[in-house]
Amino acid sequence: MTRRAAEAAGRRGEFWAAWWLRLHGWRILGRRISVGVGEVDIIARRGRCLAFVEVKYRRNADQWADAIDKRRLTRVAAAAHILAPRYMRSTPAKGGDDVRIDVMLLAPWRLPRHLVHVWQD
Repeated sequence: MTRRAAEAAGRRGEFWAAWWLRLHGWRILGRRISVGVGEVDIIARRGRCLAFVEVKYRRNADQWADAIDKRRLTRVAAAAHILAPRYMRSTPAKGGDDVRIDVMLLAPWRLPRHLVHVWQD
């Protein structure tokens, strides 16, 4: 797959991940938000939960196991750390938002797999 085709597939995956999240009660606050240390594919909120979502699209669901690794999650976590204050409603000391990092795995003809709270600081 060429770089251009991979980019297009990734954008489609992000579109479908956002669609799936909306169907499950999430409000999408941002997409493809980039800061110097990394990028967050989707920022979403449901109630008091603020999720920074890494989306991985693969041609085959058998490739999901290799889709995410510690290096990728470290970059997402660093970006989320910088972006969280911008999207939080109030501080944790005041009973504020639960902030987490999730992963959405997508492949053709398969329901998305939403992995919840995949990163611990």
